[in-house]
Amino acid sequence: MNRILILVMLILTTIPVWSQEDELAGRDPKAQEKIKAARIAFITERLELTPEEAEKFWPVYREFSAKRMELRQQFDQARKNPQPDLSQEQVDKDLVELNLKIKQQELDLEKEYSRKMLNVIPAQKLTALKRAEDDFRRLLIQQIQQRQLQQQRRQQFQDRNEQRLRQRNN
Repeated sequence: MNRILILVMLILTTIPVWSQEDELAGRDPKAQEKIKAARIAFITERLELTPEEAEKFWPVYREFSAKRMELRQQFDQARKNPQPDLSQEQVDKDLVELNLKIKQQELDLEKEYSRKMLNVIPAQKLTALKRAEDDFRRLLIQQIQQRQLQQQRRQQFQDRNEQRLRQRNN
């Protein structure tokens, strides 16, 4: 377990810090690949997948994740591009309805893929999957926040040094 945490930490410490705008525009492909590799290593370790299980599990999981992402992108797209001829109240109502519809579709998708995953991994590992996903997400967010804080501190340090230099030169 320590091995995998060290691996995840090493991978995550190489991830660049993104601003919110960058996240909306899409992340650095290299960073995305590192995150995917770290997620695979983390979940594989957490679920204690055998090589045979992992070989069958990951294609199914990737397919599930891609479809789940498509559903979430539908909502994001609707939120970012509301119909211009509608009032704000109608736009908000439509977003609430769409959100509920997408949540139902996600639930249906999860049911479908849970059945598929049960064909390749035991139920115990499937129940541990959600916790492993959540733990990885929290770890990733924590790493990004730490890197942002470090960047802010570096910037403050540079700003103070520049200010001191200007004061000396005056």
